Amino acid sequence: MSFSTAFLEHRLFTITHYYKGGPQLTKADIVDTIATATGLTKVETEAVVDGFISTVINAMKEGKNIEIRGFGSFKVKKRKGRVARNPRTGEQVMVGEHWVPLFKVSKEVKSLVNENLQKTVTT
Repeated sequence: MSFSTAFLEHRLFTITHYYKGGPQLTKADIVDTIATATGLTKVETEAVVDGFISTVINAMKEGKNIEIRGFGSFKVKKRKGRVARNPRTGEQVMVGEHWVPLFKVSKEVKSLVNENLQKTVTT
């Protein structure tokens, strides 16, 4: 197990240890969980979370890719124009060339999620 994987597992345990919500995690849940785990106030934590989100969005708006080692990467990809079909009417519609934001999860996170969910499903 590499340092980053061990660190990620520890942080994942620490964060999920404080998380008490249901199956869907909202921004408020993230703020609450991080604030509890770090000792920061919710206002301070929300400012950090908002700053992270706006930094990622602004970088992608400029066409930049963001890589967070051990977590994943945010990218923008150009999609070619194509002819699509309206499912309701069957009418052909031209979809123009456009950019799509993407997130690709890291191998470490994929592995941790898969291992944890395998344990959950089998027990």
